[in-house]
Amino acid sequence: MAKAKPISRIESGRLNTPTDLDPNDVKKISEGLAVLTSDLFALYIKTKNFHWHMSGPNFRDYHLLLDEQGEQIFGIIDDVAERARKIGGTALRSLGQAQSLTRVADNDAEYVSPLDMLKELRDDNKALTANMRELHEVTDEANDVSTTSLLEEWIDQSEERTWFLYESTRDATDGGH
Repeated sequence: MAKAKPISRIESGRLNTPTDLDPNDVKKISEGLAVLTSDLFALYIKTKNFHWHMSGPNFRDYHLLLDEQGEQIFGIIDDVAERARKIGGTALRSLGQAQSLTRVADNDAEYVSPLDMLKELRDDNKALTANMRELHEVTDEANDVSTTSLLEEWIDQSEERTWFLYESTRDATDGGH
């Protein structure tokens, strides 16, 4: 089956939402938000992949944990993309663009052990947190207080996901109960 050709769009001023932010800052921030949106989509798909393919004696707990985390990740994607539009930038336009921008590696292995799933997601969420901190520096420097504030909330959520995944992978002999 032939792949559909992507539709090209000519950039215009039609989508430039009025803002008092510097146009160069808007460009940097909206580009960063497009990358973040791509990372979130990739992490959402990976989290759901592992949720769907979870197995083993802790199936129920891990299955529910990943379902909750997937919902949380999905729940902020729209806010991230819309934030770019609110400041006069553009949001992610396609799966192809998302694939070219994401920093989250795919995992389409036929089988991944439950603990390896959780460890991989832990590391992905930890990296996402670090990437959001970098974008936070950009938004803070640009005096984009709204994006900065939102990033602080999203960083907190990512840190919590990392924490839950870390604790779920600890062996009782490593200091757990």
